[in-house]
Amino acid sequence: MSDYVLEAQGLSKGFRGFMAVQGVDLNVENGSIHALIGPNGAGKTTCFNLLTKFLQPSAGRIAFEGQDITQLSPAGVARRGMVRSFQISAVFGHMTALENVRIALARARGGNFDFWRGERVLIRFNDRALALLDDVGLSDSAGVPAVALSYGRKRALEIATTLALEPRLMLLDEPTAGMTEADVGRIVALIRKIRAGRTILMVEHNLSVVSGLSDRITVLARGRVLAEGDYASVSANEAVVTAYLGTDHQDV
Repeated sequence: MSDYVLEAQGLSKGFRGFMAVQGVDLNVENGSIHALIGPNGAGKTTCFNLLTKFLQPSAGRIAFEGQDITQLSPAGVARRGMVRSFQISAVFGHMTALENVRIALARARGGNFDFWRGERVLIRFNDRALALLDDVGLSDSAGVPAVALSYGRKRALEIATTLALEPRLMLLDEPTAGMTEADVGRIVALIRKIRAGRTILMVEHNLSVVSGLSDRITVLARGRVLAEGDYASVSANEAVVTAYLGTDHQDV
């Protein structure tokens, strides 16, 4: 069996003649945190959407746990254990934190959104939902509507709903985007906590987050892989410094 849980070969995507992603090879090792970074317009979001099947590639192949998933739908890859979060928090705002997690648990167990029928359908998921909320530091907010949570705590709730789906690969899209420094610290600590026994691929713009969390980093520029390695090697790469950070090495 391959050491890689997710493999992309020659991944490309064109939009009316413009190639947003060109020949990207990516291998995400089982049990690692792998970051995808790059300057604005580098193709990170397009690549992420290709991997999670929200876009179909113009060329290339994607395999998850050794199985070709190139033609699958987003729901199809999610059912196989690839579950993504979004840059904008995606929770039901007027439901409580507990209710949001219970919905995810019901869906993970094959429910078809029959939760609209009422409380009795979901109450059997209470214990597991409360445990997940505790895992992400929201045990004191179980009864709070998601809309009333701070932005950072909404993101923590989204991670709880992602965990409820029991992913073998978690894909996090800009998990600290728009956060205060304090919230960034909390989310970084949370990702460290939940990484045990899991593989995580994330798109992230905050280099302090990347340096503190990532085992391996892939740098994109103009739709191509510019460099790959650990943070020390990537941050010392002159092409990365020029393309991603300019010429000021102090920022690396």
